[in-house]
Amino acid sequence: MKIALIGYGKMGRMVEEIARRRGHEIVCIIDVDNQDEFESERFASADVAIEFTSPTSAYGNYLRAFVHNVKVVSGSTGWKAEHGEDVRRMCEEEGKTLFWASNFSVGVAVFDSLNRYLADIMNRFANYDVSMEETHHIHKLDAPSGTAVSLAEGIISRLERKQKWVLKEHAGQAVSPEELPITAIREGEVTGIHTVRYESMADCITLTHEARSREGFALGAVLAAEYTEKHSGLLTISDMFPF
Repeated sequence: MKIALIGYGKMGRMVEEIARRRGHEIVCIIDVDNQDEFESERFASADVAIEFTSPTSAYGNYLRAFVHNVKVVSGSTGWKAEHGEDVRRMCEEEGKTLFWASNFSVGVAVFDSLNRYLADIMNRFANYDVSMEETHHIHKLDAPSGTAVSLAEGIISRLERKQKWVLKEHAGQAVSPEELPITAIREGEVTGIHTVRYESMADCITLTHEARSREGFALGAVLAAEYTEKHSGLLTISDMFPF
């Protein structure tokens, strides 16, 4: 498979290493200093572009790839609120393809499935309140993380007593009963820890995923590219892993 890389930071470099290891060809690498490569024959020849950039540039990168009918796999977060419906329309009505995930880790896909299943169960037990905490490295731009938002949306879709999530910025912040609070911690070089906690007066149920390196994310992105080469439309982890 021919792969173009959009974004060449730590994730981009790791994706490149794993893609080559799995026998794929990297035909083009685009970063901030060579944006003209979007118009190159090398980029247009790609079967799939793997994109890890920033909330402010992701949507524009999709548009530039779609012009050349290059399918995109993206792990960039923070763009959906403003551009999500437009991207959905392009994929559903104009034949474009985007595989988007807030987190490509296979472990997180399993964690997300368990998270939704647990929310179904906890509908029966109103005496438990749910909260979430996520911890990442100090370089992470968005808070809460895209993974935390996806996990929260999974809970809200199953747990009738919660209507929306809120970012809890300090311990004394008041939260209404229908809100799911997310605490975001930024410290050191933490790869990523997500914890969902159900608490009652009697006990506490905790579900945690801890990433130990970025390699799991990079491998998942390459697996997603392999899946996307053979599929079309607006794709997600649940399409690739239908737990």
